[in-house]
Amino acid sequence: MTMYIAREASKVWRKVTAEITAELPLLREKWLLLFAGLVFQYIHGLAARGVHYLHRPGPLLQDLGFMALPELGQDKSYLSECTFVFIFFSFFLWTFHPFIYHSKRFYTILIWRRVLAFLVASQVLRIITFYSTQLPGPNYHCREGSPIATLPPPNNVLEVLLLNFPRGVNLGCGDLIFSSHMIFTLVFVRTYHKYGTKRFIKLLSWLMAIVQSLLIIAARKHYSVDVVVAWYTVNLVVYFVDSKLPEMPDRTNGSPLLPLSTKEKDGWLKDEKESRLKDEFHKLLNGNHGDPTDRRQRVQMNGRHDDDLNHGALSDATANGT
Repeated sequence: MTMYIAREASKVWRKVTAEITAELPLLREKWLLLFAGLVFQYIHGLAARGVHYLHRPGPLLQDLGFMALPELGQDKSYLSECTFVFIFFSFFLWTFHPFIYHSKRFYTILIWRRVLAFLVASQVLRIITFYSTQLPGPNYHCREGSPIATLPPPNNVLEVLLLNFPRGVNLGCGDLIFSSHMIFTLVFVRTYHKYGTKRFIKLLSWLMAIVQSLLIIAARKHYSVDVVVAWYTVNLVVYFVDSKLPEMPDRTNGSPLLPLSTKEKDGWLKDEKESRLKDEFHKLLNGNHGDPTDRRQRVQMNGRHDDDLNHGALSDATANGT
């Protein structure tokens, strides 16, 4: 048993080191874009923290989702967060599966570069939207009477820059339209829908996105409009940004390491086609090309022809008395 575990661990380690060797050149080339995307996550958090100072509590707005869905209550509001955490870490682990599994379709560096581009574009629109109009927050800590519904002026710059982490991240108010949780959820689901391989998981991920939407409304963390706007905005943003980015190479087809521009891609496809034609031509010259069925027919015909020749020769010999 110990030897089996050691042997399997050695195989996994070889896969990890081989994948690191393949990913490092991409990281050296794309690190600035990845770093910028990660920095913008902090900027997004800083913007959400800033709008909390502007938030003014008030009566809940009339909302169709609040009428249709029963309120979870403060004791069960964690359900929406648990669902989001499950979606987030499931997607995160899936993006690193090329380091473990033999079958792989993409490079982890390239897919996170793409995901961060989707997130940044959506978050820019979100910041513009929630700073344009501040709605009274529906969450429990944002309602009238809550001591943290409106933040007092900060005592120093660090109080703003540090975001009062982690309490300030979980207990924000004012950053409503549109839902940040739905931005991450829809970006992850759409990415897996395009690059994932399991149809059942694709269907399950869309179902989880719908459940996440309903739980957010039922937990009164957002108005229905925040979720509805996220659904069509994020999908349109992903569609547009994805069409502008160079397509990622499909590793299952042995394509080049780096994504290609349209001109480079056309040139590569042309070279590949010419190479394939040359291989077919050499097979023709060497007699290794053709329909296997046709070859079998020829073999059978040749066999019958040889039998006929032998039979004719035997008859001639008999007639001559030999």
